[in-house]
Amino acid sequence: MYALLDCNNFFVSCERVFNPALCHRPVVVLSGNDGCIIARSNEAKAIGIGMGQPFFKVQELIRRHNVAYLSSNFALY
Repeated sequence: MYALLDCNNFFVSCERVFNPALCHRPVVVLSGNDGCIIARSNEAKAIGIGMGQPFFKVQELIRRHNVAYLSSNFALY
């Protein structure tokens, strides 16, 4: 038996389970070295934050829209 699971915004969803204050707010999760965005909430996608974008290139957008940004927590995922 095989299964293929595709969870939408998985890392963001995991973070929201443990921190409900992140719900209904734009959220991004950063790569292991905090260099790139590796997961985005639907709200973050809607304001134009792209997958794999370097974090430093979207700093102004993040400040303007009060986006929560988190370092990845692979032990949680």
